[in-house]
Amino acid sequence: MKQIIVPLDFSEECMNGLALALAISSKTKANIQMVYVIRTTSDMPLISREEEQNYARERFRELQSNFEHKLASGVELSYIIKKGKIYDEIVEQAESFDDSVIVVSTHGSSGFEEFFIGSNALRIITACENPVFAIKHGIMPKSFGKILLPIDYSMDTRQKVPYTTKLARYFNAKVHVLGITTGNDQELNQRIKTWAHQVSDYLTGNEIESVVSMQRGESTSEMIVKYVMEKNIDLISIMTEQESVFRNFLLGSNAQQLISKSPVPVLCITSKDLQIRTGFKKYRGVPPA
Repeated sequence: MKQIIVPLDFSEECMNGLALALAISSKTKANIQMVYVIRTTSDMPLISREEEQNYARERFRELQSNFEHKLASGVELSYIIKKGKIYDEIVEQAESFDDSVIVVSTHGSSGFEEFFIGSNALRIITACENPVFAIKHGIMPKSFGKILLPIDYSMDTRQKVPYTTKLARYFNAKVHVLGITTGNDQELNQRIKTWAHQVSDYLTGNEIESVVSMQRGESTSEMIVKYVMEKNIDLISIMTEQESVFRNFLLGSNAQQLISKSPVPVLCITSKDLQIRTGFKKYRGVPPA
């Protein structure tokens, strides 16, 4: 993690994203780049764009003045003003760096545009191959002492483990591995339980403290939120899909429901089609107990 991209519209809501980026940078020593996107439409007069750009530049300089002294030695707080579609420009900026992440506020508004109300935050999450931290308005960012790793029946559920392990090491966090089941298929439930314990073994092998729990119910997002509240979790790590299935997010997938309901930040890691070396065994049929 070398660069943290923070989309801002200068609303009070979006400042949570910057605060979270500062908290992450304090541990990872990653540089932070704030991004503002001017929407370019044919009906917007040129003078309005110039005024918007001047306003954004002034606000960025204020933020630099307010926060640069809080950064770790050698860490930079920079900014860039772009023009175009919000989610396209944010994703492009993140992917222009090696090892970058995005910290996005899921709500925010400004005098120029309602920035992340609606689909922009979700589009950023689903269009970007880089990890995205999503944080809602009203959530106070803090250190990640406890990280939740939900494990379900999907084949890619464990792809998030190596990245989350690195994050846990930065923050000296304890990882809660939560096996999630929503049915009575005993074979499938046993597989999820086995996967959860494999993840715990992987974490232990990487000197990360962990605990394994199992839960069964009808709503995945509700089970996870309940666990977060009961165990005082600080961060949830989940897998998200690429833009090819973005409609599922609009229709209320588990990922979107969790992002909208979560009382803590959510780390969204994109599922990859290629096989990733995670160190986990692959099973056909029923895995060993």
